[in-house]
Formats: sequence, C-alpha cells, structure tokens
Amino acid sequence: MALLIFGVMLTLMAIRVPIAVAMFIAGGVGYVLQAGWLPLSSFLSAQAYARFASYDLSVIPLFILMGNFATQGGISRSLFQFAATVMGRFKGGLAMGSVLACAAFGAICGSSVATAATITQVALPEMRKHGYSGRLSTGALAAGGTLGILIPPSVPLVIYAILTEQNIAKLFAAAMLPGLIAVVGYMIAIAVYVRWFPGHAPERDDAPAMTAQALIGILPIAVIFILVFGGIYGGLFTPTEGAAVGAFATFGAALIKRELTVSKLRQCFYATAESTAMIFLIFLGADLMNSALALTQVPAQLAGAVQGWGLPPLAVVAAILLYVVLGAVMDELSMILLTIPIFFPMVMALDFGMPAESVALWFGIMVLMTVGFGLLAPPVGLNVYVVNGMAKDIPIAESYRGVMPFLLSDTLRTLLLLLFPGISLWLVQYIGV
Repeated sequence: MALLIFGVMLTLMAIRVPIAVAMFIAGGVGYVLQAGWLPLSSFLSAQAYARFASYDLSVIPLFILMGNFATQGGISRSLFQFAATVMGRFKGGLAMGSVLACAAFGAICGSSVATAATITQVALPEMRKHGYSGRLSTGALAAGGTLGILIPPSVPLVIYAILTEQNIAKLFAAAMLPGLIAVVGYMIAIAVYVRWFPGHAPERDDAPAMTAQALIGILPIAVIFILVFGGIYGGLFTPTEGAAVGAFATFGAALIKRELTVSKLRQCFYATAESTAMIFLIFLGADLMNSALALTQVPAQLAGAVQGWGLPPLAVVAAILLYVVLGAVMDELSMILLTIPIFFPMVMALDFGMPAESVALWFGIMVLMTVGFGLLAPPVGLNVYVVNGMAKDIPIAESYRGVMPFLLSDTLRTLLLLLFPGISLWLVQYIGV
C-alpha cells in the first residue's frame, strides 16, 4: 500500500501535475483504500482547519513579504556594489562579491530562489562585462542563492520548526554559524577554482574605491537585521512579531530608496499571496499523504527496524540525509513536508548523547544543508534552472559544471556538521528564548 501511494504520487508528478495536487491525490487514494470515504471526509474537515488556523504559520507570508519588498525595492543593487567593492581586489573577486551579496540579501529574504534570481539580475551582467566565464558566473550565483535559506530567516527552517514543534528562534541561532561557514566555503571554492582554471576569471578586477555612498547603501540591511534578530533574541518580540517588524522596516527602506512604485508594491503582495498559497496547499497535500502512510504503519515499522539493526546513530542520520535524491523530482518544501514526519521520530528515538532538544535542532540544520544541496545537484537543481534561465546564451550543461566546486564545498560542510554537532549548537546556548 505504501508503494502504491508513492507510485501514484511519482506518476502524477511525472506527467507534470503540481506537487501539492499529486500528494493530495495519492494520499486520498491511499486513505480511501484503507479507511473509506467517510473517514477521509472527516479527516479533511478537521485537518484543514487545524493546519491553517495555526498562528505560527503567519510567520511564513510575513518573511516572504519581507523578501519581496527587498527584491522590488532595489536593495540588491546596493548590496552587490558594496560586496564587489570589498572583494573586487582579489582574483575572482566579483564572483566572491556575488556570494557575499547573496548572503546579505538572504538575511532579509528567507527564500533561495528569490535570492538567486534577485542577485543574478544585478551581478550577472557585471561579471560577464568583466570577462567571467558563463560557467563560473552562473555556478557562483546558483550556489550563492542557497544562502537565502542557510542564513536566517529561512522559510524551510520555519516549516521544519512548525512540523517538529521546535523553537524558531533557537533554530535560527543554530543556523547562523553553519551559514557563515557556507559563505567562507563558497569563497574558498571560487579562489581555488580561478587558480586551477585561470581562463574563467580575469587576473584582477578593477575594484572601485570604498565610498560613503557604498556604505550608506548597505545601512538599511544592517539596521533591519539588527532590528529583527536583536529584537527576537533580546526578548522584545516573538519570531512572528519579528517577521512583521522586518516586513515593515524593509517596506520603509524600499520607500526611502524611491524604487518601490505602485505597480511594484502590487507585485509584492501578489507574489507573497501566490507563494503562500502554494506552500499552504503543499502543507495540506503532505498532511493527507503522511496520514495515509501512517495508516499503513510503514513509518513505525521502519523506525522499529532501524532501531533493531543496532547501527550507530550517526550512520542512520547519514543514510537519511541521502534523501537528497528526492531533489530530482521535488522542491525543497515538498521534501521537508513529506519526509520530516517520517524521519524525525526515527531520529529522536536514537541515542546521540545529547538532550532531545539539541538533537532536534541539530537534525534541522542537517536537513537544511541537504535541502541546499538538492537545490544545486543535477538533474534538476532548481537554483541552476532559475539562474540559467536568466542567462539565455549559456548552455545549462555549463551551469551544472559551474556548481560542481560548490557541491564539493557543500559535501565537506555537511560532513563537518554531521561529525561535530556542537558547531550548530554553539550559539544556541547563549540565547535565553
């Protein structure tokens, strides 16, 4: 029955049925075959309200709106100009500056695809003008886009927190250091790449001098980040309230830059509504599919079998993280919503020698690392498709070659965090939320 449910879902996805609808239909078929129509109707009438009436879910559209204000308000251009000024004196400096700009933009966005698309609009023409190859340009921008979810706030991390009933603020704190490690790792990957393959970047970029205007340009980002996360960790407001404050502050910053027209403001709300509706529909489809799988008792039997094998806990987590292969057919939100209800109880039943909350936080960061990997890895790699779609003259095979050094960096970082959980948990001990 479990294989039938997955088979129906994958078949529908193969014929381009939207993922949320595919999960809903597969879960509905499995539920009806096991329990009948009336129990399904009862489940849907209760579950839909229980899921969507959750106050915690309001943080998702607020962070998405915050990112849309930043995108439409011209903040990305100031970020890239500052990052290019800082890093431009190094070989491969514009590519490094693009990664740095993605990290800074991710600190107020929370979406990987939005970060990649927004910074690409500004950075790609500059890199091409300075003689960077299409391979390095698109690879660096696609990889930098993943920092949109690795650097808090992160929409996938918020969803993980809701599914596992964990503290969002603590998860954000746990993601800070791994996110900074990712930034440094990507810059090292660029530095090594341009020396091994010198034809892909100029020997030296003409870096403009640091000006007061460049510093003023990034001031709104710094103020918003300090306001949101300082307020959350200072106990002034909850993460949901922090998202509302951040959205309002980003709106104000966009108005000050005088780039947010009425049509762009309308687009901000339309894009937020569309993304939120998509996420919430995936929530409902995943809930139904997971409930149908629970009726088969396969998740419970799988957890019992894993415990009976007597494998080391780290080996089990490493095996679970291989679900990155789902990235070939699913986006990151669908992967989290479908797999976390199955894998999370299994992980929490293992003995890692840490408190249960620490295990939950650490596993959430490991899942986030895997999701970021899936956004780059062939044959899909959503970020690669987005960036390559904006670079019409570059074959997508070149873009996939361009992300390979960054996938190696991702692999090394994931192994580091897997073997040393304390890296993710270091900042958590200093917050009192």
